[in-house]
Amino acid sequence: MLTIENTTQLREQIRSYKREGKTIGFVPTMGNLHEGHLTLVRKAKELADVVVVSIFVNPMQFGNPDDLQNYPRTMDQDLALLRELGTDLVFTPTPEIMYPKGLDKQTFVKVPLLSSMLEGASRPGHFRGVATIVTKLFNLVSPDVACFGEKDFQQVAVIRQMVEDLAMDINIVPVSTVREQDGLAMSSRNNRLTADERKVAPALAKIMLEMTDRILLDPTDAQAVIAFGVQAITEAGMKPDELFIRDAHTLEEVTSSTEEAVVLVAAFLGAVRLIDNKIVELS
Repeated sequence: MLTIENTTQLREQIRSYKREGKTIGFVPTMGNLHEGHLTLVRKAKELADVVVVSIFVNPMQFGNPDDLQNYPRTMDQDLALLRELGTDLVFTPTPEIMYPKGLDKQTFVKVPLLSSMLEGASRPGHFRGVATIVTKLFNLVSPDVACFGEKDFQQVAVIRQMVEDLAMDINIVPVSTVREQDGLAMSSRNNRLTADERKVAPALAKIMLEMTDRILLDPTDAQAVIAFGVQAITEAGMKPDELFIRDAHTLEEVTSSTEEAVVLVAAFLGAVRLIDNKIVELS
């Protein structure tokens, strides 16, 4: 497994793969890898000849400096896991490599509408940071296929729209959320839960599933379902943050013509923000 930090060396290796006629699968990550990330790598291995993984904690997508500072960094462990999976190349740049002029002078990519609605409304600049770094990584890696986890549902929607709008010849493959045995969606943030909080955390997925059952009974009454979710999350000992029921394809409000809805939930458990989602077939 090659580990490369320098963009020049990365480009040279990518050109070598291309000359050999190999297809490239790509999995961008911020490290602190868990089974969810590893599932993405396995999927990329199925779809391409070589797999490139990036590990980069992207400062542009963090609005809170404390969140950036506290984000867990486990590089040695991450590299060992990727080596065990047979990953071909890991790109591990620093912020100085990715943003040599600093964030203030960095050209950015912004996907309109999708970046400013829902979670984007409460986290200004977050999806701009995501779109910018993913575009830059795509330009460096030149992948044929890139795999993303569906747990970050809005992020996948933003990236797919960006790829379509900018005519990038990349197949974006969403991969189903990987869960713990008790139903909790796997996340690097779960490591920050205390033992007591970890016992409470699976309630979020259970409440989300009950919300999907309720929306199936009456797709036109999303507000009542959201009100139920807020109350249930509060009673479970968490602080509701954002709950939405939207068209799974447009992220707009559900209408009579909506074929698939998505239930999106976010809640704070102590200092940790948990997110989850579930697609619901309406017709």
